Amino acid sequence: MIIKTAPDKERARSLFNMVKERETFTYSIDIEKFPTIVAESYYETIKELMTALSLYDGFKAIGENAHKDLIDYMSNYKELTQNEIFLIDDLRIRRNKSLYEGRKIEQSYVSNNKDKLISIINKLKEIIQIRLR
Repeated sequence: MIIKTAPDKERARSLFNMVKERETFTYSIDIEKFPTIVAESYYETIKELMTALSLYDGFKAIGENAHKDLIDYMSNYKELTQNEIFLIDDLRIRRNKSLYEGRKIEQSYVSNNKDKLISIINKLKEIIQIRLR
């Protein structure tokens, strides 16, 4: 569920700054050896950026389906295509299966989607940077 809150620019800025550290870590991991960890890290990076945007806008995702609701909220941003939103949701599902069921994420999935995921991350970062100026 998405609820209305007061805009929290400081928390958005803090999350944005954390993303920089996570990106450095993610890009240093060997995809061939640790594809699941890389995929999970891409997801966490994207989730933190989406959370930062929603907080900046004065919204917060809560409850059991918070991550799915947050992804759906991103439809408000015309900078993201429906295919990109679908990819984020697909990554969420795979990450959840990994985290809660112990399923590995295939190296081919990560390699085939790496450029798209990095593009999504960069788009989200650009949107936030414009707002935080």
